[in-house]
Amino acid sequence: MMRSPILARSARASALGLAGWFALCFAMAAIGARASIEAGSFYGTLVRPSWAPPAWLFGPAWTLLYTLMALAAWLVWRRAGFGAARPALELFVLQLVPNAAWSWLFFAAHSGLWSFVDISLLWLLIIATAAAFRRLEPRAALLLMPYLAWVSFALALNAAVWRLNPTLL
Repeated sequence: MMRSPILARSARASALGLAGWFALCFAMAAIGARASIEAGSFYGTLVRPSWAPPAWLFGPAWTLLYTLMALAAWLVWRRAGFGAARPALELFVLQLVPNAAWSWLFFAAHSGLWSFVDISLLWLLIIATAAAFRRLEPRAALLLMPYLAWVSFALALNAAVWRLNPTLL
């Protein structure tokens, strides 16, 4: 059975949209990762609280989170399109900036203060994004909950590591 051109175009547009959201999220991940090239060795020199995860866990965790983030943005875009979803999608794109900047502030600049300010702003933007997504596509908001949980944990970890390493951060 042949699909109508409208359905085929719709499926094609949907697939391209999904690819675009993945490309955006993982491009921002790459920008942040560039600052994290020496992160493992620097992280290893820091005094960390007993509840700090091992360095190897961050890569897989962030890969999963960026995947969920891209899916969430795609669901909102697919449901409402750019026009109706513009404020929510702009919030989503905006929160990617402090997300990528955190690695530069913490690992490259070794700034406990500015990385803490950045991750605090990121936490607020994730909440605002999830609230905006919820109004348009509740499943998308749910997909952001692991991201919010991880950034909440990372916020506490950032504060603890900063406090424990006043001369290094």
